[in-house]
Amino acid sequence: MKHIYILTMLFLFGLMGTTHGQISGVVIDEEGTPLAGASIVKQGTTIGTTTDFDGKFSLDDVSLGDFLVVSFIGYESKTVRVDNTTMTITLIAGLSLDNVVIIGSRNVNRTATDSPVPVDVLDVTELVQTAPQVTVTEILNYAAPSFSSNPQSISDGTDHIAPASLRGLGPDQVLVLINGKRRHKTGLVNVNGTFGRGAVGTDMTAIPANSIERIEILRDGAAAQYGSDAIAGVINIVLKKSTNELGVDFTTGANFTSESGPAKNIDGEKINLGLNYGLPIGDDGGFINFTGNFNYRGLTNRMQEWEGQIFNAYNSIERVAAADNYDISLLLDDDLADIFQYAGAAGISLTGSETKEELQGILSADVTESELSTRGQVRSDYNMRVGQSELRGAQFFANMSIPLGEKLELYAFGGLGYKNGFASGFYRLPYQSRAYTPAYINGFLPEINSNITDQSVSFGIRGIVGENWNVDFSHTYGKNTFLYRITNSNNASLANSTPFEADSGGFNYSEDTSNFDVSRFFDDVMYGLNIAFGAEYRVENYAIVAGEEASYAQYNEQGNVHDPTDPTSIVPMDFFGSTRPGGIQVFPGFKPENEIDAFRNSVAGYFDIEADFTESILVAGAVRYENYSDFGGTINFKLATRIKASDNFNIRGGLQTGFRAPSLHQIHFNSTSTLFVDGVPNEVGIFPNTSRVARILGIEPLKEETSFGLTAGFTANIPDANLKITVDGYLVNIDDRVILTGQFDDGGDPELATLFAQANASRAAFFANSVDTQTKGIDIVVDHNGLISDNVSIKNTLAFTFSETSVEKVQVPTAVANAGLSDTYFDPTSRIYLESAVPTTKGNLSHNIRVNDNWNFFLRNSYFGEVEEATNNDDPSIDTTFGGKIITDLTIGYNFSDSVLLTLGASNLLDVYPDENDPAFRSGGRFIYSRRSVQFGTNGRHLFGRLSFKLR
Repeated sequence: MKHIYILTMLFLFGLMGTTHGQISGVVIDEEGTPLAGASIVKQGTTIGTTTDFDGKFSLDDVSLGDFLVVSFIGYESKTVRVDNTTMTITLIAGLSLDNVVIIGSRNVNRTATDSPVPVDVLDVTELVQTAPQVTVTEILNYAAPSFSSNPQSISDGTDHIAPASLRGLGPDQVLVLINGKRRHKTGLVNVNGTFGRGAVGTDMTAIPANSIERIEILRDGAAAQYGSDAIAGVINIVLKKSTNELGVDFTTGANFTSESGPAKNIDGEKINLGLNYGLPIGDDGGFINFTGNFNYRGLTNRMQEWEGQIFNAYNSIERVAAADNYDISLLLDDDLADIFQYAGAAGISLTGSETKEELQGILSADVTESELSTRGQVRSDYNMRVGQSELRGAQFFANMSIPLGEKLELYAFGGLGYKNGFASGFYRLPYQSRAYTPAYINGFLPEINSNITDQSVSFGIRGIVGENWNVDFSHTYGKNTFLYRITNSNNASLANSTPFEADSGGFNYSEDTSNFDVSRFFDDVMYGLNIAFGAEYRVENYAIVAGEEASYAQYNEQGNVHDPTDPTSIVPMDFFGSTRPGGIQVFPGFKPENEIDAFRNSVAGYFDIEADFTESILVAGAVRYENYSDFGGTINFKLATRIKASDNFNIRGGLQTGFRAPSLHQIHFNSTSTLFVDGVPNEVGIFPNTSRVARILGIEPLKEETSFGLTAGFTANIPDANLKITVDGYLVNIDDRVILTGQFDDGGDPELATLFAQANASRAAFFANSVDTQTKGIDIVVDHNGLISDNVSIKNTLAFTFSETSVEKVQVPTAVANAGLSDTYFDPTSRIYLESAVPTTKGNLSHNIRVNDNWNFFLRNSYFGEVEEATNNDDPSIDTTFGGKIITDLTIGYNFSDSVLLTLGASNLLDVYPDENDPAFRSGGRFIYSRRSVQFGTNGRHLFGRLSFKLR
């Protein structure tokens, strides 16, 4: 397969085309300033181009009398008739809503304003220059209120790929496209305690922001148009097409925060270098645009000080013995002479007549304060790192188009990304058995290193066939690999032979998708009719990769892998009789029996129609059938309408059904271990949904989630005030949502105990279709563009979303419910993750002021509504709600010339933090702020500088 892609790319690079009947021109604003990057499309076709740095363009296969649709972000779109071969087109400053969009409609002339469904268009090219944020998810989190994503902490792999959502729904219920083509998911399934637990998302940080022209967000269900996952909406990332200009953006900054304690108050350093350059291919509008991006994100720590036990009296004796070059853990059987020998020097009074059992009680005493003093340490030496992880990454992207003759083009785009993450787990304290102090006398903080790669390529041919039929045939391949390497750790069962680092295995996931799409616009039928139809075939692959033996195995006293069926195989124990745990600490590796290499395929067909019955009434409909090789078929539909009540007021609404196929991860993920009880093996952990254990306990095979949604709203234009307003309400009911259950045992219930015995299991968790939810809300967007004076322009945007998700029904297997374990199967914490772990009210008010051609001032206040701590605690005296906060961003930019821009600014200028956790949830001082319900992060004030160059 890889050879096919390489040959195809070489073929694309080598092709050149010629066309005739060329027109040319320039696109300018009201002041006569050229508009670089404006879009020019021949109406009713896919033939189009963009303007160069000087606002100039040329376009082939255009005849006198044809119409061109011209658009540019921040300006009113315009339809012009071709009356000459040379044209000057003037655009009036307007709003991004008037841009031609390619999402939510297969009519190539449809704009966001006259769309029957709500679409946001974000000018990423501008935001990369003016806003403090540099990654795609950061930009969206602050610019689009319906979108949420924040870095997680102490959550294994989720530290490195933060879950993202629309309208508070699951990370796997939003579909991500690039240039209209499906983007692959990650190999990681979130199984730790965070929002999105049990879900699989898309890592948009693998796409460099400086490769993007704009992002279109469809805030409506669209499974009938795009297939699985599009329940909450669709995010379409449109790549740059510019040529003959080298863009360089270098950004650096750090958190300068008053929230210090024992931790630094300057941390979280960020460095981002983005390079973008485009080359024309031939003389007919062909291009290739390259982007390279290199980034670093430093870790942060918001833990104050560990308040719990660190040492016991045995550690004191151990310290004295170690100073004498003696490893006291090597004492044989019950020979206690060494204990008595070193106890006096450690300041511990023993009579010499105590038994081992008596000594265990005496030496387990907490001597933390005296031992810290003796060792010259303080409590904060034993802190964890509670904050964002460290990340280093590099990404490369390319976008290409080559005209072939008069009506066809070959296109390709894709990229390669690498990310190395560095995070940590809970500190292994000296008094804990798992610390194995002979190897780490002061305990240790184990580290999780991730190696994440993303690769993708899309290529195809599209153009006009016959009587203005737009045809697009394409193939897309994408793959994500996520591997773990654990460092600064140990396998305690190997004692002094332990490795201090190990590969723990990981996952990979890939998609191969072929699409065939056809559409045509009939301008002579009614007031315009657009029909579209097509087909899709996709193959998916999910694999779990085992780690090295020392990462997962438990060893016996002879240093061999422990065999519980062999009575001579004895597991090492510490002085207190606790078994030394096997596996590498913090993230034990996947075992060979956990490995999986699963495939499935799906085929789909759709039909889509948009009809302008009158100048005022648009009706759109779509129907799609999709069949999966593992769970079967599903059919979905969508109906929508837009009524122009006047030239400046539209009413719109729609209804749709949708679905989400259970991911291969959810079907096949497993992470289990074996415990022997009275010589009988018992499995514990997360079992695959396909397992015999699942069937015995009444867990049904996974099927698709289904949804029904309604939207209704309006758009209003107030020309005299340069205002545009959109208001859209929505309702989404989702049935059979897939959850990761809590880990439950038999609860003392005889029936359930019998079932567990049949399954040779003692505790289990599964992925299951178990929850029905309802989400409702309203989105409001108000845009304003205006001139304060001849030299000062201003753009204002007010955007808010108000939403609410509620769990309507929980389906629990009969045997589990009868045992009274429903609240374990789906506990209150899991309910909070679905309902209120991310802000349900979110908004921003932004202002962008330009003075002359030199100064730019950007001010944005973002509101993050209240969230609830994800906990099973139901004590009414404890406040588990964190109130809403306003985060202020401010940047000031100065253009030294047309080619050099300096921007200085701050994110979270006023150094705002979430409300602090109740002391009951701080885990001995570890978590001052919630690590499970992340509102907007705990980085505090971030100051930065950015230098941007444009070289021609």
